[in-house]
This record gives sequence, C-alpha cells and structure tokens, in this order.
Amino acid sequence: MDEEIGAAAAPQGQWKYHKALSLLAFQSFGVVYGDLSTSPLYVFKSALSGLDKYSDEATVFGLLSLIFWTLTLIPLLKYVIIVLGADDNGEGGTFALYSLLCRHAKMSLLPNQQAADEELSTYYQPGVDRTAMSSPFKRFLEKHKKLRTCLLLFVLFGACMVIGDGVLTPTISVLAALSGLQDRGTGGLGNGWVVLIACVVLVGLFALQHRGTHRVAFVFAPIVVLWLLSIGVIGLYNIIRWNPRVCLALSPHYIVKFFKITGRDGWISLGGVLLAVTGTEAMFADLGHFTAASIRLAFVGVIYPCLVLQYMGQAAFLSKNMSDVHDSFYLSIPRTVFWPMFVLASLAAIVGSQSIISATFSIVKQCLSLGCFPRVKVVHTSRWIYGQIYIPEINWILMVLCLAVTVGFRDINIIGNAYGLACITVMFVTTWLMALVIIFVWKKNILPALSFLVFFGSIEGAYLSASFIKVPQGGWTPIALAFVFMFIMYVWHYGTRRKYLFDLQNKVSMKWILTLGPSLGIVRVPGIGLIYTELVTGVPAIFSHFVTNLPAFHQILVFVCVKSVPVPYVPVDERYLIGRIGPRQYRMYRCIVRYGYKDVQKDDENFENHLVMSIAKFIQMEAEEAASSGSYESSNEGRMAVIHTTDATGTGLIMRDSNEGTSLTRSSKSETLQSLQSIYEQESGGLSRRRVRFQVAEEEQINPQVRDELSDLLEAKEAGVAYIIGHSYVKARKNSNFLKSFAIDYAYSFLRKNCRGPSVTLHIPHISLIEVGMIYYV
Repeated sequence: MDEEIGAAAAPQGQWKYHKALSLLAFQSFGVVYGDLSTSPLYVFKSALSGLDKYSDEATVFGLLSLIFWTLTLIPLLKYVIIVLGADDNGEGGTFALYSLLCRHAKMSLLPNQQAADEELSTYYQPGVDRTAMSSPFKRFLEKHKKLRTCLLLFVLFGACMVIGDGVLTPTISVLAALSGLQDRGTGGLGNGWVVLIACVVLVGLFALQHRGTHRVAFVFAPIVVLWLLSIGVIGLYNIIRWNPRVCLALSPHYIVKFFKITGRDGWISLGGVLLAVTGTEAMFADLGHFTAASIRLAFVGVIYPCLVLQYMGQAAFLSKNMSDVHDSFYLSIPRTVFWPMFVLASLAAIVGSQSIISATFSIVKQCLSLGCFPRVKVVHTSRWIYGQIYIPEINWILMVLCLAVTVGFRDINIIGNAYGLACITVMFVTTWLMALVIIFVWKKNILPALSFLVFFGSIEGAYLSASFIKVPQGGWTPIALAFVFMFIMYVWHYGTRRKYLFDLQNKVSMKWILTLGPSLGIVRVPGIGLIYTELVTGVPAIFSHFVTNLPAFHQILVFVCVKSVPVPYVPVDERYLIGRIGPRQYRMYRCIVRYGYKDVQKDDENFENHLVMSIAKFIQMEAEEAASSGSYESSNEGRMAVIHTTDATGTGLIMRDSNEGTSLTRSSKSETLQSLQSIYEQESGGLSRRRVRFQVAEEEQINPQVRDELSDLLEAKEAGVAYIIGHSYVKARKNSNFLKSFAIDYAYSFLRKNCRGPSVTLHIPHISLIEVGMIYYV
C-alpha cells in the first residue's frame, strides 16, 4: 500500500517541479533575455558596414555562418553548459567567481577575515570537498600580494565594463528599435527626430526605475516571448520566400571562404558579428533570481532556435536585396505586420535595457560590499524577490551618460563598436576567472582549465582584437568609462584599506584597559554605548580618544563591527557574532554583524532588541560553559560565539511590548529627553520604533552573577542607547610620495565628502548619534 502511495506521489512531485521550472523559465524572458533577443535589430547592419565592396551571396552566407557558430560556442557551449555550473550558492556573475576564489584560496585583500566566517552555512557549497587543496600554483598566487592586487583590478575592470554596458545597452537598443520610424509607412522621420524620441524614451525608462524591476520584468515577459516567436516565424518566412539555400551557410566551410574573400576587412567585421551575443553575460549575472535549469530551458527551448531562424531569414533576404543593408531587419518584415513588429521591437528594447540597468545596480552593490565603491543609497524594491535593488545616484548618472552617448554619436554603427568592446571584455574576464575556478574550486588539474582558457580565450581574443581596431570609431567610449570608474573604485579601496590598517596599528592594548580597572578610570553613566568600528579584534583608538576628551562612558560598552563576508548571503540566524572584552565586571562586549555581498542592509528597527537578546544569550552560554568546566573566570579575548537572533530561548530574558503595562525597571531617562524623542518621532513622520521592554526570567537556576549581569544589561537598555561613531579626516603622511598624497588628500577626500556618511549607511538614528572627530595620518 505504501509503495502504491509513493508511486502515485512521485509523478505528482515531478509535475510540480516541471511546473515551477516552466514558470521560472517564462519569467526569465523578462529579466535575462531582453538584450540578447533584440540583437537582430542591428547585427547585420553593423557587420556589413565596412564590407561595401563585397556585396554578394558568399559574403552574406559567411557572416551567417560566423553568427551561427558564435551563438553556438559562446552562449550555448560556454555559458549554458559550463559556466552556469559555477554558481556561488545560486548566485552568478563576475563577483560570484571572485568570491568563490577568495574562499577557496587566500586571494582576498580584505584584512578583516576571521576563522568563524568559514563556519557559515553558505561559505561552502553542498557536496563540495572542504579540504584545502595545496599546489605550487596556489601557493605562488597566495604568496605574492601584487598578483592578488592584479586579480582584484582585473575583476574591477570587468565590473566597470558591465557599468559601461549599462550606458550603451539602453542607447543602442532604443535607437535600433526606433530606427523603423525612418522607413516605409512612417513618412520617413529624420535622424534628428529619432534621436529626440529616443532621449524621451530613455528619460522615461530611468524615471521608472524606482518602482522596482520585478514589476516591469513580469509584465514584459509575455512581450519578449511574443517578440521571439514573431521574429522566428518571420525568419522562417524569409528563408522560404527569398533563398532556401541559406541553410547551407550553417557549414563552417563558409567561414573559411568568407575570410579568403574579405581578408582584413572580414576580420574587422567581427566587431559587428559580436553584437549577436551581447547580453549573454546576463544569463550568468542574473542567475540569482532564477535557477540554472530554468535559464537553460528558456535558452535551448526558445531563444536559440528563434534567433537562428531570424538570422537565417535576414541572410536570405540580404542575399537577394544587398541594397537594403542599411536597415535589413525592418525591410525584411512583410508590410502587413510592420507596425505590430515595430511596437514589439520598441517594447523588447525597453526590456533589454531594463535587465542591464538592474545588473548595473547589482554590480555597484557588490563593489560597495567589497569596500571598492563610495557609499551610496541602496533601496530594496521588492518584498518577495530578494536582491532586487535600486540605487538613485547610479540611476541618474547612467541616464545622463546614456543621453550624452545618444546625442553625441547618433549612429548605431559607432555605438555598436563601443557596445561590442564592452561586452566581449566582460566575457574575456569571465573566461580567465572560470579557468581559476576549475582549478581551485572544482579541484581539477590544470589541463581542463588550460583547455577551457585556450579554446574560449582564443575565440574571444579574436573578437576582442577586432573590437580594438574600432577604438577610434567609438570603441574608446567604454574604455574611458571603465578607467573613470576604475579610478574611483581603486582610490576608494586604497583609502579605506589604509584607514583600516591605521586603526589596526593604533588599537588600544588590553594591558592598558586592564590597568584602568572595572570603572576604566572614568565615570560610568547609565545606558548602553555602541561604539562602531571596522576592527574585528581589539579596542579602537576612537575609544581612548573619546575618554581622553570626555572622561565618562556608558555602563555597558559594545564595540560593533558591521563587515562584509565573501558569500552572497548570510542567514539571519548566523549574522551576529558576540564576544566579551576583558573581565566580566568590565561589562564590555563585542558584536560583529556580518552581511554577504548580495545582502541589503535594511533599516532594522529591532537591532537594539536583537543586540540585547544576543548579549544576554551569550552571557548564559558562557556561564553554562564555565559551570561545566568548574571555573567562572573571564573568557579569553577574541573568543566569539554565533548567536541565533530568531531563537529567544536560553537568554534568561522575557521580551514584552511596552504597552502591556508590566511593572519593570523604571527608565532613568529624564522627562526632557523623553519629550525630545517624541518630538523627533513626530517630525520623522510618526515612524516610531517598536517599544519593547525586557525583564529577567524568575528562574531559581540562574547563577547570581549571571542574574546581576543581566540586570545591569536591562537597566542600561532602559536608560537608553547611544551610538558612537568616528568622524574621521584621512590625510597622507608628510613623507608620502606625490601619487599617494594626491590619492589620499584630494581624490579620496573628495569622494568621502560627496558620498553618504557612515551613519546614514548604517541606519543610525540621529537623535542618539555621537560623532568623535579624529585625524588619520596614513
């Protein structure tokens, strides 16, 4: 009987799986494939722009063969079959590969890594061997810091090229879609009018970004599917009507024949052929919103066959109408369906632009997490789809740059030269990183990695060389954009790292703390003092600087460090690391809050409550360990424990809303402070934080010393929480060379003054904020 039930349940489970897979594959059309599916609008036009003297069937067939095999080898073989398997806990993209490398080999330049980070459930993928691989190549890379710096610069360069894509994709997609207005049935609008309409569309596109990409993507997924099916059917129609012999062009023989005829001109035309695979990187970069199986299903089932049919149809049309190469896509469409296809093309171009804009936001967020980008505002736009974000500053910078490129170039061929160079550079970076992943993460020998690198690197190197030839004809644009953003990223990373090292070298010794006694040699006032620092060990110099100028501090001291870990997400239950600084009677603790590079640090109104519960749980855990060992001595500095914030058991505390009327410890806040806080909450729009009170559980088994420590913690919480943060000025030392002085005193200082302050980024309430001024000579 049980076997019959199991047999009946198995098909039902498979049906649910296939249904969910199909739904994800359908949704991926609106997010991932908008850019790739609109490439037929401009590929043949760009590829044939420099081949005017080779206007014959053999040239067109050769280009079609190049397009077909490029689509087969790069998107299908490289990405769908191989690269999609190199995900980082479901996340993809350049930074996912870099994150995997940093975890499996010591290649990270971030100095705040801890052994406890390796215990995260997302640190290693399920089924991956955790034993460290030792090889001469790995030891060589880990030993030389300059090589690790070069790797980071290589990754940042790829990230900057993605930002360049975010500028060029909306421009070329919208212009190409609207180019149909210059042709038949429209009265033939001039190029100036098309550029003006494109600018209006681009402004509208960027103005709607704050509403969130998930709504746009879900609405436009049916349109992209309809667009793909339409161009596939039109391609099949053109094959039958104009030249059925075009099917012979799928043979690679025509590629050899093409280069024999065209020579160097054919090599240069590879920059146009490359546009057929622009948007391929989105399959890997947007992996976090879907699954590898759903992306593979959508590409193999719909994208690949429809694109191949469309390119074959355009080639069949051009083989008989070479004079129409200036706008082969729209001229190959039957007159009766011209306007519906024009509308579909315009909508599909907007979707293609949407996907790369979302990818740009994600890349900037990841750079921000790695300490490689100035602090900007990150808005979480979706309750249901985790990772959908909006960055206002980047959005408007992209819009201005898009308008500048549109108005400045006005020509799809010139923009295509820039666009192709940006896309192939990102693919080339992925190929090199993937070769390292095969060695260090998949633990294969060097031969498969070298084979992957040589095969795909040579193909992409050929396209890259063809794109570099067109640098004077617009190809300089992504290079210029990349170097500007690279300069900003590296200066910020350099300044942030130097500041961290200064803190590390000037931290207060525990010997000095212990000589001060439990009172720390100052007046301990009621309340909790949260001292924000980037240090994961030791006491920061800001503490001694504060007590030197104002010899009073709070009853409870907590040194808070908000750090990024090279994993995509940190589970909420593993986010808090709690430890103690000094003996128990000092009432000093450390809290490390860990986030992944895809986590969004939201304004968590329960942070103070989570912190109190976490410290209380740590006190209980520490007492239990001390009781089992038979000693109740102070713990060692640096010993940290992961505290599960969602589990309130074992804390020795009871948490209740303040409106329950429980008779707890009376708050020591003055009436003046309470009135000020109520005024502040009213001015903030009435968004008051949840008021919670704690009390020690009346349990006889709680150790008296533990009960005293918990009581002190609750009394301090009732008195209020103050946030202490450093207001630092970073300056280069007097003996520094010119480059360092310029980078620190001018470039880094300018970026710090014009980005968001740390208190805003950390969501610290201004009414409780205390800033301590310090000068850092780095």
